[in-house]
Amino acid sequence: MPADPGLAELTGDRRLRRLELTVTRRLDGLLHGRYRGLLPGPGSEPSGSREYRPGEDEVRRMDWAVTARTGVPHVREVDADRELTTWLLVDASPSMEYGTAELDKRELAVAAVAAVGFLTGGVGNRLGAQVLGPAGLRRFPPRSGRTHLLGLLRALLNAPRAGGDPASAGPDLADGLAAVQRVALRRGLVVVVSDFLDGLPDDPRHPTSWEPSLRRLAVRHQVLAVQVTDPRELELPDVGLVTLVDPETGRRREIWTGDRALRERYAAAAAVQREQVRQAVRRSGATHLPLRTDRDWGADIVRHVHAQRRLAAAPARAARGGTA
Repeated sequence: MPADPGLAELTGDRRLRRLELTVTRRLDGLLHGRYRGLLPGPGSEPSGSREYRPGEDEVRRMDWAVTARTGVPHVREVDADRELTTWLLVDASPSMEYGTAELDKRELAVAAVAAVGFLTGGVGNRLGAQVLGPAGLRRFPPRSGRTHLLGLLRALLNAPRAGGDPASAGPDLADGLAAVQRVALRRGLVVVVSDFLDGLPDDPRHPTSWEPSLRRLAVRHQVLAVQVTDPRELELPDVGLVTLVDPETGRRREIWTGDRALRERYAAAAAVQREQVRQAVRRSGATHLPLRTDRDWGADIVRHVHAQRRLAAAPARAARGGTA
C-alpha cells in the first residue's frame, strides 16, 4: 500500500485542508480557554502590584517603582488579554528546507505556525507575521479571523523554495527579531519558529548573535521560541561516503561516515550546539519548545501547552492553600 503523501507532495488547497485538519484534530481539547494557552501566566495587561512571593514569582516581573516606594519587594500583576496580538517570526532560510523524516523543517515550521494560529485565534485576537527568507523580510499585518490565518498558511506552503544561490543571503535571525520589535508595539505574544542555527559561535561560551535581540523582545512580550530540528542534524548514520552541502553558504565537503570516531565527534558537536540554543533561549527569558521532524509534533505541542497551563495554575492553587 503506498505511503500517505506528505504536505510537500500535495498541491494547492489540498495541502491547506490537510494541514488544518491535522492541526485541529491533534489539538482537539486545547482549542478552548485560549487566553492561557501557550505560555505561563494569565496575560500581559497590567492590573496592579502585589508583594513578591519567593520561589513562585519571576524576578523579571518585579515592580521596581513600587518596591522602591514601599521598601517591600513587589511584582507586577497582569490580567488575561481579551484582545491578544500575536506576532510570528518564521524562519524560511535555506537551512529550513532540510529534512530526512516525514516532514522537512520548513513543513514542520508551517505546522507549528498553524498550531499557534488556531490556539490563539479567539474572538478579537489578531495574528501578524514576519517571514525571514533569502529575499528579505515579508510582513503580514496583524488581522483576526480564520481567513487571515489560512491566507498566511497558504503563502507559507506555496512559497518557492530557495534557488540555492548562497551569494544572495538575506537578513539574519537577529535582523528578523529586531524587525518584530519595531512592529510589536503593544504587549502581547511573540512566537519565533526557527532552527536557531544562525549566528552560533564556535566557542559555546560566547553569546549567539540573536540572543540580545531575543532578550529585548522578552522584556516587553511573552516570547515562545519553537526550535525545529531534523535527526540527521544530531547524528550521522553509517552510510559510507556522503557529500555534505551547507545550504546557507554552498560549501561542500565529502566525509566517510563509516568512521565511528567521526560520527561520535559529530554527535558531540551537535549536542553542544543544541545546548547553546537552549541556554541562549533560557537566558533571554523566552520559553523553549523543541520540535523534531521525526517525532509526533502534535503530541509535543499538547504536552507543552498542558505543562504551561499547570505552571500558570500553580500560584493560584498555592494562594488558596490547595494541592496539585
